[in-house]
Amino acid sequence: MTVRPEDAGLSSAGLDRVDAAIQEQIDRGVLAGAVTLVARHGKVARTSVLGTDRRFPRKPLHAGTIFRVFSMTKPVTGVAMGILADRGLWRPEDPIARYLPELRGLRLLTGAEPGHPPTMRELLTHTAGFGYGRDRSDPLHRFYRKEKPFRARDLDEFVARVARLPLAFEPGSSWRYSIAMDLQGAIIERLSGRSLPEFFQEHIFGPLGMTDTAFHTPPAKRRRRATLYYTGGPFRLLPIPNPLYRDHDATPPAAFGGMGLVSTAGDYARFAQMLLDGGAGIVSTEALTAQLSNQLPEALLRRGFHVGHMDLRPGFGYGYNGAVFHDPVAAGAPVGRGTYQWDGAAGTWFWVDPEHDLLFVGMIQLLSYSAPPLQKITQALLADALLDDGKTR
Repeated sequence: MTVRPEDAGLSSAGLDRVDAAIQEQIDRGVLAGAVTLVARHGKVARTSVLGTDRRFPRKPLHAGTIFRVFSMTKPVTGVAMGILADRGLWRPEDPIARYLPELRGLRLLTGAEPGHPPTMRELLTHTAGFGYGRDRSDPLHRFYRKEKPFRARDLDEFVARVARLPLAFEPGSSWRYSIAMDLQGAIIERLSGRSLPEFFQEHIFGPLGMTDTAFHTPPAKRRRRATLYYTGGPFRLLPIPNPLYRDHDATPPAAFGGMGLVSTAGDYARFAQMLLDGGAGIVSTEALTAQLSNQLPEALLRRGFHVGHMDLRPGFGYGYNGAVFHDPVAAGAPVGRGTYQWDGAAGTWFWVDPEHDLLFVGMIQLLSYSAPPLQKITQALLADALLDDGKTR
């Protein structure tokens, strides 16, 4: 349901300023285009289509343009894990190896045994000791380069390759962005007896009416998929094929829980609204509360951890498969308490703010180390667009 912004407690002029900030990036040639959606009190206040998908040859953007959301797959995997927790199939304190026995006997980089086997809670919070091994200066790099876990033909082979990798640190002692959610995908398959794409479709996408969200773009929808751009060095908005994985036109045999979904702004907003609605019958409020609550001790957050445009710190921690502002005043952020968010490698971003009963989804397709921090920019501007405290619908 779409309403006037004022009918949802938002200022039209304030939303104009959000649009203008993104349009400025388009006018400067930083972005080709963007689709954004803001909803409050369960009502869509604005969907904005800015710029174009491609200028030469011209291809317009639409509200229904399909975007690669990359790591915005992770919160969806978190909900799938919550559904299985509701069935009593796993507990946070359980060792990961109870569900992935190949991971029994994992060792540290030093070759020593860890003080305890990594647990499910640690897997869902990036504190288990895994990594991505992409940085050449990372001691893990040579191991990940040798095993190439993402070359696996299916998730069973993926787990077998991970079993030969060392842990970067004692489980629970640090935080590192990692393959943890991809391992969750393997756990979902084993506990449910369904492939990850089947489980997502049957238990999340289908019930929510997310008709354009999947691990592939069928040929009939391919023209709707956005152009992917790269900016870096001498290149500026260079159209490129997906360098991180193949864009599939059919369900892939290996679908990973940490990346790979495509979606639209409207579809992902349906998912985000479910988070605001306490699970909406998809997942229990108890499981969802665990996902949307900070799970990291303040002592760990005081060390500070950086990933993309986000800096985990006191007041801005990590729940299950996403970051959360559990104390926005301490974090210096203009959002409500409990705001849960994540983003994707090509610049897509979203957040849900339960205190203000608000959600925002932003879709672009830009791989760049110099991309603007659109999450922070739009959060600050949207805070100024609020007309009430959001505690009543």
